[in-house]
Amino acid sequence: MSQWVSWSSLAALAIGYLFGSIPFGLVLTRLSGLGDIRAMGSGNIGATNVLRTGHKGLAGLTVLGDAAKGAAAVLVCAALFGGRGALVAGLGAVLGHLFPVWLGFRGGKGVATYLGVLAGLSWVSAAVFAVIWTAIAARTRYSSLSALAASLVTPPVLFLLGEPEAAALFLVLTIVLWWRHADNIRRLANRTESRIGDK
Repeated sequence: MSQWVSWSSLAALAIGYLFGSIPFGLVLTRLSGLGDIRAMGSGNIGATNVLRTGHKGLAGLTVLGDAAKGAAAVLVCAALFGGRGALVAGLGAVLGHLFPVWLGFRGGKGVATYLGVLAGLSWVSAAVFAVIWTAIAARTRYSSLSALAASLVTPPVLFLLGEPEAAALFLVLTIVLWWRHADNIRRLANRTESRIGDK
């Protein structure tokens, strides 16, 4: 346990958190003159809510930004602190996106950052996630359902690829992802969930 609690681990967690806390959805919508994304749609700072503004390009950039910050946190800390540092940074990046200090700890739901962290650790697992997400989204147009299903597959895929520590991390992150989507799960059950492209 002590090998995980060290100055390098704390530094990796802090670096990951700072990367993750960059609110690309908010920054991009403000720069484009749309105002505060938190006052629109669901109030979320993520790409799905940005898409509700009707600006597909901004939504795409939000996905890229939120994914890139997760991957960057992992890759930077892998170079600085090694493999365990990369894992801790991945945790920090997702927590930073979910609970950014700059926004009163009210952030997004973490799907793109989850995927970015995954890509930084295992591009094969990230590709599996992306394929599952895309297939379900194309069929149902439910972004939330697509993410929930793809995240369920991620820990066992990592384990089968011989990455037990990453699998353990993503088991935790998947639980957090599902917790953050509790309202979406209720709406899916009630068939009131918004579909991709709805305003």
